[in-house]
Amino acid sequence: MRIGPYVLPNGLIVAPMAGVTDRPFRQLCRRLGAGYAISEMVGADPRLRNTYKSQQRLDHRGEAAPIAVQIAGADPRMLADAARYNVDHGAQVIDINMGCPAKKVCNAAAGSALLSNQPLAASIVAAVVAAVEVPVTLKIRTGPSPETRNAVAIARMAEDTGIAALAVHGRTRACAFVGAVEYDTIRAVKDAIAIPVIANGDIESPQRAREVLALTGADGLMIGRAAQGRPWIFREIDHFLETGEELPPPTVAEARALILAHLADHYAFHGEEIGMRTARKHLGWYTESLSGGADFRREVNAALTTATQIAIVASYFDRLAAESDRLVYETRRPEGADVRSLQTAGHAATRKSAPWVGEALAA
Repeated sequence: MRIGPYVLPNGLIVAPMAGVTDRPFRQLCRRLGAGYAISEMVGADPRLRNTYKSQQRLDHRGEAAPIAVQIAGADPRMLADAARYNVDHGAQVIDINMGCPAKKVCNAAAGSALLSNQPLAASIVAAVVAAVEVPVTLKIRTGPSPETRNAVAIARMAEDTGIAALAVHGRTRACAFVGAVEYDTIRAVKDAIAIPVIANGDIESPQRAREVLALTGADGLMIGRAAQGRPWIFREIDHFLETGEELPPPTVAEARALILAHLADHYAFHGEEIGMRTARKHLGWYTESLSGGADFRREVNAALTTATQIAIVASYFDRLAAESDRLVYETRRPEGADVRSLQTAGHAATRKSAPWVGEALAA
């Protein structure tokens, strides 16, 4: 798959997720088979550029090319300026967010709210494409609501205006993350334009990845929530698409080493105090479906130092290693679940109620 001058090693992309896809997580996913990763969403308002959160999201040291930054806003001139600013600070691809359904984003007329205002959406795309010489990509949903789907019209506008690739989350703004994914709408988008199309939504297994590619004809797959606690899903999907064979789950020893390395990078990036707190959500996701995970989460959430957090993680995975050589997941996709109808309400409810979940996700 190609984005502008960049030929990606594969079409598996880490979705930008606020509070999740920081630099350590992006780098981990790339090491484990993702071909491309997009930064957490950065607001276009220049008054926010010197905040701690924005500075962290603009830190791309050590990342493999192409470095992609997602920007969000509702003012064409402000977004164009944000694109220039990020390119000056290392971005090699600019991604425009028109997919986030979060209320605080949509209330500012940004994110997926822009799908309800096609003239403004077109002005934003034109302004950003004209502002920078690097490739510009776009993330959208299928429309404002099931009654007003306009993904094909937005896609044609994007292609005509110079967008290099388009990612489509197969739900409307109104649907958020609940309900069946509209893979047929993504197929209609793919049939309507010639630029690369990336399918997004409920791609949670290698088998599902193959099904989605067949249903949509997409050039690539964007994976978000399924990579939380399972960053090795990228190598599993890549291997399955290449060979038709399933990789076994990681060994407990490998998972232990990967998670401890992730923690070390996370602490170094965020600092120990913030890093200890924000690591909790990752540790919750890593152990969500593993034996003794609930007890582990209660224990690790009570830890007050990074050293204690590390010791609890090491001890927990040592206990798992005594039970099995490989990770054993206690919950699975329901038998016979159809790719067109599998619902995600259960996932949404779990993440909403779990105390270790951090910030809301960007679409």
